[in-house]
Amino acid sequence: MYPTDLTLTQWQFIKKTLDFDDRKRKYDLCIIWNAIYYIVKTGCQWRMLPSNYPKWQLVYYYYSKWSNW
Repeated sequence: MYPTDLTLTQWQFIKKTLDFDDRKRKYDLCIIWNAIYYIVKTGCQWRMLPSNYPKWQLVYYYYSKWSNW
């Protein structure tokens, strides 16, 4: 757990506000959000995302998808 990780309350608000579908995924969307927050807060490069997050390509995919929403 990193200091940039969302609290359960924050995640529940985001999930409710954005109304994500509840289909099965390999990675929980909360983990994806935490990875994006880590990138934004630390300013690290995508390829330097810590290994306990999903691969940077997947995180970047969701980031680009949501930022263009």
